[in-house]
Amino acid sequence: MHVPGCGWQEIPPDQRNSLSLRPSSTMSYQVLARKWRPRTFREMVGQGHVLQTLIHALDSERLHHAYLFTGTRGVGKTTIARILARCLNCETGITSNPCGECSACREINEGRFIDLIEVDAASRTKVEDTRELLENVQYAPSRGRFKVFLIDEVHMLSNNSFNALLKTLEEPPPHVKFLLATTDPQKLPVTVLSRCLQFNLKNLSPEKLVEHLKFILGEEKISFEEPGLWQLGRAAQGSVRDCLTLLDQAIGFCEGTLTTAGISDFLGSIDQTVIRDLMDALIAQDATAALATIRKLADRSPDFAVVLQELLSWLHRVAIAQVVPDAIDNSLGDREQVLAHAAALSRENVQLYYQIALKGREDLPAALDARSGLEMTLLRMLAFTPQLPGRAAAQTSNSDPAAAGQKKKLIIEPNLAQAASSQTAAALTPKALVTEAAPAKVSPAKVVIAKAAPVKVDEPLVKAEVIPPAQVTIAAVAPVAQPAPMANPAPSAPVSVTPVPLAELSSDTWPQVFLQLGLSGVTRSISGHCALASVSGNQIKLILDTRHAALFNEEHGRRLEQAISEYFGIAIKAAIELGMPASETPSARRVRIEDERRLAAVHDFTHDPVVQALVSRFGAEINYDSITPINPDQH
Repeated sequence: MHVPGCGWQEIPPDQRNSLSLRPSSTMSYQVLARKWRPRTFREMVGQGHVLQTLIHALDSERLHHAYLFTGTRGVGKTTIARILARCLNCETGITSNPCGECSACREINEGRFIDLIEVDAASRTKVEDTRELLENVQYAPSRGRFKVFLIDEVHMLSNNSFNALLKTLEEPPPHVKFLLATTDPQKLPVTVLSRCLQFNLKNLSPEKLVEHLKFILGEEKISFEEPGLWQLGRAAQGSVRDCLTLLDQAIGFCEGTLTTAGISDFLGSIDQTVIRDLMDALIAQDATAALATIRKLADRSPDFAVVLQELLSWLHRVAIAQVVPDAIDNSLGDREQVLAHAAALSRENVQLYYQIALKGREDLPAALDARSGLEMTLLRMLAFTPQLPGRAAAQTSNSDPAAAGQKKKLIIEPNLAQAASSQTAAALTPKALVTEAAPAKVSPAKVVIAKAAPVKVDEPLVKAEVIPPAQVTIAAVAPVAQPAPMANPAPSAPVSVTPVPLAELSSDTWPQVFLQLGLSGVTRSISGHCALASVSGNQIKLILDTRHAALFNEEHGRRLEQAISEYFGIAIKAAIELGMPASETPSARRVRIEDERRLAAVHDFTHDPVVQALVSRFGAEINYDSITPINPDQH
């Protein structure tokens, strides 16, 4: 990390002088948090915004008399204060790069410099302690250039102590510097804040912490697995000291070799591979794989609430990746996998899964047990995922005939009584719908939706009989019970489509051919973003949109080539290249048609005579977001 214009540059991990950080040989062992404590600004990890200001001030000797360092535990507040004390008292002069060899530097490092007075405000909160401290301010330093008062956790001082400190803090003698550190600056009086230069230290990112851990483990000659270090970096929550403390514990737990599984057991965290497996199962709509992953995880007796929380965190990152891919960091070393899942899932499904997971976490305490609660949450995600046309047709054909017939009735109008057949419901006029719906206690909005259901484009529209406003009022405004909202209606039976000969295959007919290939799962999702570039004999060239190529591999290409060959009845060689398609892909076509159908549904609904009568007579308002096409054509 380089700070422009100040001559300071953080030492790369592979170039740091580890000898300057090592303790004296008189100690048999020293904890890593103390052993690797920085002694100069260049050895600091992060906090460049603070170091830049201090280095400029030291080099130009524009020094303030009071500095306040704030931040959470373990980010370097006291460390920077001690380095600053060395910079002020180094025998080579005031400098941003103390020598580390003079007596002042050595004594400060060893904690025995007489002119560096360190005070723990948490144990000396009384006003008498503060007055005793201030009595020494008037005396000149004994050894150094400045007498430095380092007050840690200064927010713990009492109000009387602050009042006693104010005058001296505002106008101290020239030889006195105050260095204050606190984790809670909100508790400091504004009169103290206004007398100090305040520096807010930031939490370090997991990337910075992992980089620092790699350097330390390399110097300590301890082998490690990098995914395990990401777990430590995340568990530290931005604190360098906490991260090194956890590293000390992990080394003891893992008996010297840091493994990902060992660190997961030590932290009690969930291995991210489990979350990736669950996401892969959701993408593939594979309930068997999802339950098998939970069964394998149960052998380790995890906290299933934490599993659900980790799944929520992963879905959140996937949603961000779909909108702003560059905003995804590599905090867990899994950025590429997150981007791959973002490409394989639709935005609607990600939001659906996230909401179901949130609700599942809320319902977890009421479940039979935590594991069953998690399993039901995953099954609910799979159950409410919008089905692809091919899969929906297969499920309907394999189900009970009576149930299949019932689904056909619900397609016409899912909110009407289920006694009406599909043929009868299609032939009903608006007047008949109102008359039959009233005994079933259907709200007016449901009646209008039933009438406004679009029909196939190639079929003539049935001329509707307009109901006089009086009849609408009597039938529609009766106080009735509002039925509970239902899931999206089941798709209708697949429409038979004439196969396209190979001679007529082009960029225009490719989307039609794609729908008849019978692909499913991730292969279908990826292939839907391919556009046909050229056809030469039995060789075709496809262009895969680079924005959706994260999950593509040779296996998906082989399946697509096999499906095309089976469709045309001859061996087809399919070459797939990455790029920006020049023509419309099947996925883009599907989105476009869905948008067009919704606009048509909104138009039909708002121009319906019944709706216009309700708006005119009762001042009704239309909720446009709730208007969706019913029984859309397969495309």
